[in-house]
Amino acid sequence: MKRRGVLILNFGSQYVQLIARRIRELGVYSQIIPFYHNVEKIMESEPYALVFSGGPASVYVQGAPLPDERIYSLDIPILGICYGLQAITHQLGGTVEKAQKQEYGRAKLEVLKDDPLFEGLPKSFDVWMSHADKVSKLPQDFEVLARSENSPYAVIKHRSKPIYGVQFHPEVSHTEYGKDILANFLFKVAKAKVDWKMENFLEEKIEEIREQVGTKKVICALSGGVDSTVAFALTYRAVGDKLLGIFVDHGLLRKGEAQEVERYFKQMGLPFKMVDAGKLFLERLKGVEDPEEKRRIVGHTFVEVFEKEAKEFGAQVLLQGTLYPDVVESAGIEGAQVIKTHHNVGGLPERMELELLEPLRELFKDEVRELGRLLGVPKEILQRHPFPGPGLAIRILGEVKAEDLEILREADAIFIEELKRAGLYDKVWQAFAVLLPVKSVGVMGDVRTYERVVGLRAVNSTDGMTADWSRLPYEFLDHVMRRIINEVKGINRVVYDISSKPPATIEWE
Repeated sequence: MKRRGVLILNFGSQYVQLIARRIRELGVYSQIIPFYHNVEKIMESEPYALVFSGGPASVYVQGAPLPDERIYSLDIPILGICYGLQAITHQLGGTVEKAQKQEYGRAKLEVLKDDPLFEGLPKSFDVWMSHADKVSKLPQDFEVLARSENSPYAVIKHRSKPIYGVQFHPEVSHTEYGKDILANFLFKVAKAKVDWKMENFLEEKIEEIREQVGTKKVICALSGGVDSTVAFALTYRAVGDKLLGIFVDHGLLRKGEAQEVERYFKQMGLPFKMVDAGKLFLERLKGVEDPEEKRRIVGHTFVEVFEKEAKEFGAQVLLQGTLYPDVVESAGIEGAQVIKTHHNVGGLPERMELELLEPLRELFKDEVRELGRLLGVPKEILQRHPFPGPGLAIRILGEVKAEDLEILREADAIFIEELKRAGLYDKVWQAFAVLLPVKSVGVMGDVRTYERVVGLRAVNSTDGMTADWSRLPYEFLDHVMRRIINEVKGINRVVYDISSKPPATIEWE
């Protein structure tokens, strides 16, 4: 599917996904690509504009990541952010050097010249800085538009070409008017059109699915979560009875989940089949402690089960609900670093008998929910908290044992039940319990205990790329703790995880 949109050249920024999100929120399609893509490959999609992301490198060191210099001879608007500004400066003859005073956190930006980039904005506002280098000399034909106390060239612009650079990060929420700056660049400078609408995506994707599938049959890897359910509903609308959903109970589900999922799909009238493979998965996971190995085993075993079911159905295509964050974290984008392997991306075998169909691969979680609403997927499914494909295998730290699964299921069920009862479930993006591989001393009924520890995790997020811990009421946490310790045999301590993402991830493994 060919879209104009905006291409974001990734230089390794921790905020690169935020840039993509902000641009999409403004109604323009965005895609992250490696910084080293050449001009010919970039021009294939005829983008409205290019954005250079930030990054941890220094442009003046040997081997620093730099884009194809021919980019600057194109008549395409460019916005360099942080390292992106420094790359532009360095390649076009300016000077970048290590700053005597590094600049991290909030800074006051002072606008020096009127420009479409600042249309409708005040002359001074707070921005978010994160850099150790700075521009000390502008390239020829560039002018300064704004400065901060530590960055005399905080915003620069070519005098005749639509090339801009900003030293701060407009994509983060800490920058005042950051989204307005991006909007001005897109619509005032690049003359982009608002063409990223989910209704358009739905129509285009249905045609794309039909073209890929043709006369072949498809099976869908169903988890009962938002992603696979929306992918299932979307593909069913495209190919009808050539699709069969396969829900594999891998023995790693939450309490009562198999029955709940079965009810959902019967309610939606979609064709599906339940497969009980719990013993097979637990056998494969026996003795395995490494989380990446767990993910690989679950991914490979899933595919093995699906290939068997596919042969019975006569299918040649495997449908999955893979999302953009899954692809990014599993290094599915060239040049990206693996954060953790998602079982449905990096955990798949190199050779598969089934052709992959991943219609949601370019969407973020909130976009998938919007698509689901258009497809008529029930609200109770769309509002379900994300649940990882490897299930409780990556919420039990260490080896996965049947008895530990039962302990975790009971603790997790209490947590979720109380969130719903307190009216907090829909206010939290994701919540779950984790069984830790440690024991601690406790006292219960005047008797010493030495039992397991459960961690509770609840986060708020938009798309899963970043997340902050949920400030649940202390009284609520106290009530959940007492229920878990009193009702779940084998647990004598409950802790609450207050880590954000980054530096942590949402799941513990």
